[in-house]
Amino acid sequence: MELFAKWLPYILAGVSVGGQYALIAIGYTMVYGILRLINFAHGDMFMMAGLVMIYLVSALPIWLSAIVVIIFTVALGCTIEEVAYRPLRSAPRMSIMISAIGVSYFLQNIALYVTGGLTKTYPSIPFLQKTVTVLGAHTKMVTVITPILTIALVFALVMLINHTKIGMAMRAVSRDFETSELMGIDINRVIIVTFIIGSFLAAVGSVLFFSNYTGVNPMSGSMPGLKAFVAAVFGGIGSVPGAVVGAFVIGICENIMKGAGLTTFSDAFTFVLLIVILMVKPTGIFGEKNINKV
Repeated sequence: MELFAKWLPYILAGVSVGGQYALIAIGYTMVYGILRLINFAHGDMFMMAGLVMIYLVSALPIWLSAIVVIIFTVALGCTIEEVAYRPLRSAPRMSIMISAIGVSYFLQNIALYVTGGLTKTYPSIPFLQKTVTVLGAHTKMVTVITPILTIALVFALVMLINHTKIGMAMRAVSRDFETSELMGIDINRVIIVTFIIGSFLAAVGSVLFFSNYTGVNPMSGSMPGLKAFVAAVFGGIGSVPGAVVGAFVIGICENIMKGAGLTTFSDAFTFVLLIVILMVKPTGIFGEKNINKV
């Protein structure tokens, strides 16, 4: 019982962080599933959402600031797709990847200019900062809310993908981009909806993540973004359930390592896991084998 009580706070924190990584990872995996593009700017959109929230709360109530941040992040995601990715859709894959890296650095430099390179403190959201008791362990409300909200959002997303016309179109495009276009599917609409969903989830993840880790600087999106990317690869990039499972595994393992006194190696563990997965099962746990058409 003592052992359980000792590790429970770390497991709870791991589940919470895993949920936050999952919300970012879904954006990676959905964009890859449709466009076969690793959106390297996704983590920086997450960072920009945190930064905008900091400046908005000085003029607006917190609840209204959160809504505006979500709208801003969705608009930012759609703008990036329209300006940086759409014109290069028929270009070689390397061109669009370089464009994604360029957008990432562009967002980081905007944040650097606005903040002067200083770490800004994220506003406290009273409801999320409440202390609650779970199985005898004291933790913040955000720790409890995150996995519940993540699972609810993922369930809604899976229902959207499997039981709506736009979801059917998304599945068709992810299977065969060219044939879907020939069959009359509005490719631009499918892609913009994909970016709206990914950006929305990144904004929600930003509110939850920075409520726990309150410092926001131009590089704040890099490590969570990379870990979310690893989670997407771990689960099988292109698979929404895979991204979620991968994120929870990484979040829990990372926090257990911290509890074991191996904090220094907790980040390294994530990337060792990526190497192992790529060696053992390159398509990830839920990934499908690529079939080359002839």
